[in-house]
Amino acid sequence: MNAINRLMTSAAIGLAVGVSSFAAYAETPANMLVIANRIDDVTTLDPAESFEFAGADISRNVYNRLVYLDPLDLAAGYQPGLAESWEVSEDGKTITFTMREGVTFHSGNPVRAEDAAFSLQRAVILNKTPAFILTQFGFTPENAEETIRAEGNKLMITTDKRYATSFVLNCLTATIGGIVDKETVMANEVDGDMGNTWLKTNSAGSGPYTLGSWKPNESVTLEAYADYYDGAPTMERVIVRHVLESASQRLLLERGDIDIARNLNPEDIAGVMEADGIKIEDELKGRLMYLSLNQKHPELSKPEVRQAIKYLIDYEGMKNSFLKGQYTIHQNFLPATYLGASEEAPFSLNVEKAKELLASAGVEGLEIETGVREAQERMEIAQSLQNTFAQAGITLNITVGTAKQILARYRARELDLYLGAWGPDYPDPQTNAGTFAYNPDNSDEANATGYLAWRNSWDTGGLGEKVDAAVTEGDRDKRVQMYQDIQAEFREISPFAIMFQQIEQSALRDNVMNWSTGQAVTSAAYWQVTK
Repeated sequence: MNAINRLMTSAAIGLAVGVSSFAAYAETPANMLVIANRIDDVTTLDPAESFEFAGADISRNVYNRLVYLDPLDLAAGYQPGLAESWEVSEDGKTITFTMREGVTFHSGNPVRAEDAAFSLQRAVILNKTPAFILTQFGFTPENAEETIRAEGNKLMITTDKRYATSFVLNCLTATIGGIVDKETVMANEVDGDMGNTWLKTNSAGSGPYTLGSWKPNESVTLEAYADYYDGAPTMERVIVRHVLESASQRLLLERGDIDIARNLNPEDIAGVMEADGIKIEDELKGRLMYLSLNQKHPELSKPEVRQAIKYLIDYEGMKNSFLKGQYTIHQNFLPATYLGASEEAPFSLNVEKAKELLASAGVEGLEIETGVREAQERMEIAQSLQNTFAQAGITLNITVGTAKQILARYRARELDLYLGAWGPDYPDPQTNAGTFAYNPDNSDEANATGYLAWRNSWDTGGLGEKVDAAVTEGDRDKRVQMYQDIQAEFREISPFAIMFQQIEQSALRDNVMNWSTGQAVTSAAYWQVTK
């Protein structure tokens, strides 16, 4: 039985209406960038809370950070942003940033060290999903005002112990590092929420773009900030439209109604390669496609069942068909190009071995549910899994919904299986080790949704201590080996089946220049685009 249940919303039902409206568009103006992308995962625009792919694209262009990564030159590492320089204390625990002078928020207010301190304190105090990126340094709601403080044009942050300075700075390049306008945010505070409700749908940044509008599951419009300290971007307006289907994106691109299509499947990529005026650009991303098993489920928590499912995935078959050219097989939580990345891939489709493992666990006639975002390649992966699982006697029921719907259930630990994607937040191996293999409190009350291990109800045991040790290891070669050892153990015992690493293929009108989706780490940089 091909059991697929769909969670429908009014936005999803009205999608066809939104797509048909494109017919009114002519070729895009020279000073405007129009993009088709799936943006149904955006749940908030607050940088202290945003933790989804499309949301990171918005944040990257609306908010500046103390330090940033140049999407066109990631090899250069972090660069001075709102902080023009920094110094490290002798004990290695305090970093003092000197703020750049003359920078203003979109409101016209000056960007001050006080705003930077408030933004980081606020992220810790609110303790939303991405807060662990900062709290791993010992910052807590109780000590945030002491450990993160401003004096004049200086910002001082003091960590609980000595960390590599590069690790701390890399973390500050993440979305949660976005600096907000304290006066504007606090003017919109309601019931002590530090402006969180208002910032869900508004912005208070100093980046190259201001937020024009966000219509959930429809579009995002950004307007160039004329007074941006590094010069106003060439594209005066950026419109990102939610277009779910690959075929619809292709049609819009070929008609000239959009400049960039970000979600074409391999068949449509091959089709537009033959079209005049269109080019394809590939980038190896850090984004991983994975399957996770809820350890609250009495059968899925058995080690043999976890192993069996890893042998019921047709990695090669999917890579060579509907994922061709867009994903490569990868079975480790550190993406290729990362320090400590491993190329080991011990699992392949082996139904007989899976049956033996299931029999040894005493499991027969298993029926489980997986949640899947309404995206073409994910639904095709789920259907492939449904087919191979059935060969071993497992009935896989597929529930399809918007990204927001499915993520909400995953974060609530409700799904048996979750099929999803994960991308690194900053360019250090801890970014993934600290979420796939780390879970300091597995209780429901912890609500530690930033940790994927927690979402799977998985107590990582000794792996957590090994992750703690690796993040403070000063010897680079030793650190590489530590992460490779952690991944080797993780592959064997974890309730995660990591399957693929993404190669993002963007289809562009050939007059679009300097487009980058951020390679393995960061997000799209609209301010660099020209036509």
